[in-house]
Amino acid sequence: MPAGEAPREARRRRGARPARRVLPAVEETSAGGVVVAAAGGPEPLVALIGKRNHRGRLLWSLPKGHVEAGESRETTAMREVAEETGIESRVLGPLGTIDYRFEWQGRRVHKTVHHFLLLATGGELSDADTEVDEVAWVPLRELGSRLAHDSERRLARKVPSLLRTPA
Repeated sequence: MPAGEAPREARRRRGARPARRVLPAVEETSAGGVVVAAAGGPEPLVALIGKRNHRGRLLWSLPKGHVEAGESRETTAMREVAEETGIESRVLGPLGTIDYRFEWQGRRVHKTVHHFLLLATGGELSDADTEVDEVAWVPLRELGSRLAHDSERRLARKVPSLLRTPA
């Protein structure tokens, strides 16, 4: 038996893991949010984007994208909403932040997404953005069943109370 074999085999038996490859870490910041429009009735509508995953399943989410150099988070949110949905909007206020990690193309990515509550001011719903497969106006009450990610569903639960105005 070559030198070093016994200790390695003993480590395997004790449940030790082989050394992990250290991936370079990257920080990314994005912004987007919940853009609402009057439904012509008592319930607002929210613009969502749909993207197909690797299995072809359509997953609905909030529009968002990378903060560009020199751009505020609020400006990014309005730009990304317009790019991904065709809807022009203005920021009503902050909604919350989602923070997560993933591996992509040999890097460990730590991503922070700043979400805002936005009011639709114009434009026309469109899926012209190549990163988006579908767009839709969805009644606010349906967000919990439509959004693919629990973190976005938690943010969406804040919207009804933020839209109420004192009598």
